[in-house]
Amino acid sequence: MNSSHMSDGQGYSSLVPGIYSQQMATKNPLHTSPGLYNCGGSQNASPFSNYQGPGQTLNRPPAGSIPLATTHLGPAAQMPPPLQNSAAVSTTSGSFPSGVNLPAHSNWQYGQTPLNQPTVGSQANHYAHSAATAATQPLLSSGNTNLPTSYHYVSSPGGPPVQNSYAKPGSGPLPVNQLAYSSVRPPLGPPQVGSPASNRPSASPSGPPASIGSHPVHNLVVKQEGDATYTASDGSMVQNNYDTIEGGGFLATMHTPAPQNLKTNRHVGSSYPSLPPGYQNTSPPGAPRMQSPGLQYPGGPQQFPLPSLGANALASSVAGLSLQPEGLRPINLLQERNILPATPLQAPFPNLHEDIQRLNCNPELFRCTLTNIPQTQALLNKAKLPLGLLLHPFKDLSQLPVVTSSTIVRCRSCRTYINPFVSFLDQRRWKCNLCYRVNDVPEEFMYNPVTRVYGEPHKRPEVQNATIEFMAPSEYMLRPPQPPVYLFVFDVSHNAIETGYLNTVCKTVLDNLDLLPGNTRTKIGFITFDSTIHFYSLQEGLSQPQMLIVSDIEDVFIPMPENLLVNLNESKELIQDLLRTLPQMFTSSLETQSALGPALQSAFKLMSPTGGRISVFQTQLPSIGVGALKPREEPNQKASAKDIHLTPSTDFYKKLALDCSGQQIAVDLFLLSGQYSDLASLGCISRYSAGSVYYYQSYHHQHNPLLVEKLQKELKRYLTRKIGFEAVMRIRCTKGLSIHTFHGNFFVRSTDLLSLPNVNPDAGYAVQMSVEESLTDMQVVCFQSALLYTSSKGERRIRVHTLCLPVVTQLSEVYLGADVQAIIGLLANMAVDRSVSASMSDARDALLNAVIDSLSAYRSSVLNIQQPGLMAPISLRLFPLYVLALLKQKAFQTGTNTRLDDRTFTMCQVKNQPLVYLMLMIHPNLYRIDNLTDEGALYIGDRTIPQPPILQLSVEKINRDGSYLMDAGSVMFLWVGKNCGQNFISHVLGVPNYASIPHNMTHLPELDTAESSRVLAFISWLREQRPFFPILYIIRDESPWKPMFLQNMIEDRTESALSYYEFLLHIQQQVNK
Repeated sequence: MNSSHMSDGQGYSSLVPGIYSQQMATKNPLHTSPGLYNCGGSQNASPFSNYQGPGQTLNRPPAGSIPLATTHLGPAAQMPPPLQNSAAVSTTSGSFPSGVNLPAHSNWQYGQTPLNQPTVGSQANHYAHSAATAATQPLLSSGNTNLPTSYHYVSSPGGPPVQNSYAKPGSGPLPVNQLAYSSVRPPLGPPQVGSPASNRPSASPSGPPASIGSHPVHNLVVKQEGDATYTASDGSMVQNNYDTIEGGGFLATMHTPAPQNLKTNRHVGSSYPSLPPGYQNTSPPGAPRMQSPGLQYPGGPQQFPLPSLGANALASSVAGLSLQPEGLRPINLLQERNILPATPLQAPFPNLHEDIQRLNCNPELFRCTLTNIPQTQALLNKAKLPLGLLLHPFKDLSQLPVVTSSTIVRCRSCRTYINPFVSFLDQRRWKCNLCYRVNDVPEEFMYNPVTRVYGEPHKRPEVQNATIEFMAPSEYMLRPPQPPVYLFVFDVSHNAIETGYLNTVCKTVLDNLDLLPGNTRTKIGFITFDSTIHFYSLQEGLSQPQMLIVSDIEDVFIPMPENLLVNLNESKELIQDLLRTLPQMFTSSLETQSALGPALQSAFKLMSPTGGRISVFQTQLPSIGVGALKPREEPNQKASAKDIHLTPSTDFYKKLALDCSGQQIAVDLFLLSGQYSDLASLGCISRYSAGSVYYYQSYHHQHNPLLVEKLQKELKRYLTRKIGFEAVMRIRCTKGLSIHTFHGNFFVRSTDLLSLPNVNPDAGYAVQMSVEESLTDMQVVCFQSALLYTSSKGERRIRVHTLCLPVVTQLSEVYLGADVQAIIGLLANMAVDRSVSASMSDARDALLNAVIDSLSAYRSSVLNIQQPGLMAPISLRLFPLYVLALLKQKAFQTGTNTRLDDRTFTMCQVKNQPLVYLMLMIHPNLYRIDNLTDEGALYIGDRTIPQPPILQLSVEKINRDGSYLMDAGSVMFLWVGKNCGQNFISHVLGVPNYASIPHNMTHLPELDTAESSRVLAFISWLREQRPFFPILYIIRDESPWKPMFLQNMIEDRTESALSYYEFLLHIQQQVNK
């Protein structure tokens, strides 16, 4: 690919056809109505044919009547020619078919939709096929279409039967997640070229193979998306689509297959499971080991001794049952009340051989709801548990192997990146662990840059690390890597100035200018708005910034575009001058109107030529111009579950977000409002552009000083954290599995390609999956996420995570491998979608039914002896507790006076937070801290961090003689008992007695006592674990914050919700029906 042609591609030109490509339906559309929060949005948009994109006014002649601020008149009065490169791309009428609202069900169906069911409307991020593709191909799964031409196996006749296994009997796998290079791996065994066809009976083919292979496959390559290629001015075909560059499914890149053995069919290949290098097929006990002749490699003949796995070659199902009998022991939840572990709950380890598990992906990055994958959809349906993945793909890592190579080795069929779970048949061939295609090893890959040895491809870092980052060559670029561009948009209406937020924000930006991620190309710009739009010329050579005012908000345009986004290094003094003067410039303003919509249109036009990040600060409901909103919440009315406005009142913000996404612009919204601001509508601007939402309710610099510190700390993190630009992400999985729904902030550009104009290390994503074809003859399945992005230094990079999990055939093993926290995380995302698309009560019913159905299935299908009580496997012992906690969350609670924006923001957090932060929000941690000791403490550098046990969330566990810290994620409560020891009160709180504790105390003094040091070290350590800043409320009995503390006591009864014990009794009643 010629990167010089690509500078005409996405974002630099208004001529790119079809920036919103035709969407394709996957095999398993979800049975939920399209919802506001559904996976970067269920894109239930009406046709855009009548939508005049915000870029339509760009090329109008500049009006001479635009008033300029009299204090900054000067050369700015001369208007330049209109901007040429930032015209918005208008969308085609066929881009988004109208959605059809499907009937909501009272419960989720985890099963797959039958393939013969017609796909209607826009369901959960999926769109109907274009006419060009619908007639010529079956429904496609995400990267897992089965084409006979994809398989290339060579069978070695006459060998002894083989046994393959990842499972290790005896003891559990070691909990090791290594990201560093490793050379401890057993050496590669004798080169094996296949498994005998006679080893296993072939299963019946699923579906007629002829019907799959009979389509004109090569015609689909370009038609898979509407914008796969276009013709350049010189007549050559130029790629302008990230889907093509990152490499789609099987159809993305077609190669002429090597000659195949015609007698080898699909089932021979499938019977040879994907084994990692070093774990080749072993002979059964008593059989002679097969000796392979030395093959002639370029470096001479090499023999690799085969490690004997011995008893480790047992089938994984047997090992699963013998490994963890404790995990299958049923417990009666009504009798065993103290089931909450005293230490943070860890993700279960998959039942894999420890050498495989050692190479597996860290569960903090990539986690599955079931660590034992059911072999069939029928088995998954029987378990009544959701199958899905939770990802934190751009997480800050202390160790990350980075590979620079001109050749990135990928499967020729499904485009999977080479990883630790592929099989090396010999030094020259490797078998893909997702589609089982046999690929050649490139010459360059034969050399190991770590060991500096030739002929050991299985020891290269790519095959030793489940998480790795590649420096991408030029063929992974659509255009030259964009510079870091940051645009700040400030509300300066009277209401905004009253809050005093501008002082805090401008000072924080000023203090962190030099820490903004970037390089010498970094650009920055500022826009302010009230009822008009104010631009700031920061041209080098000016003595002070110049303000340019555009008062025609019905038809906004950009004055002097070349001077509004300026190089940070070249214009730093002007930028610093502006940040110092901005807070004072509008102090006497009486303008109460807010033209947020026109301001965002202006920002979009200004950023379109390059892409980048827009940071918007808004303090009230937009009241004028496009995007103006009206109040939908009565101030004194309780937000009941029946009549809640969770859907947007206008599609303006969603449409603009999609325009931004097409031009590689993300919008982050900071809402600092004391009044209802319709976050359900405003949030769309961030949701669909891969941005973030920050909400500071009732922000005021004097009346609410706590939020000043919170904004300051969180804004610093926001400004200085790592950022990736113009990113796309794709998730691949082993053939037979299929992805059907995505959750998070993004736009689904094609069926499985997520568009992320910005990607940040604090964002999480989730996907729902189904078992589309039986996983017969497979011992393991793999999942791989690939994130292609541009770093702030201008490097194109690819971060790849690969997860390997065993396949099981027994229902008991499915329950044994259930990851209850991941299940709750996925259910929470699904419940948000259900709340928006159907109703809050539907979502609550579905959460409740998820517990009832799974425990009923366990009782009827797994328990051999029916016992009284409410029985659950140990893996699901916390499932009812976590669901009750979710029902008491602001997002889903009923009967309390929950503000609508609060509820909506909590839903935003559910959809965008990584699992580790989401779980704290759902089920806080409670610690007793008046008796901290160094026993079991963590030692980090020269710090000692106490580790007190976690307590159950019930007032039963609270003693008036103690002090307790509740960590609820974004907020912390320190409750001091009436009879708390004088030692803690004086040595930690720094007051003489209990009565002297202030009602509004929010900070602990730094005292020169051992008790103070321990408490402060523990709280500081907790705060460091997250990207947001939790406020600390210190509570005594008469404190106004006490109800907030008690509201988080999940196991106790509230005015509108059952206690934990009552909830268990209700579930038992339903299970025993």
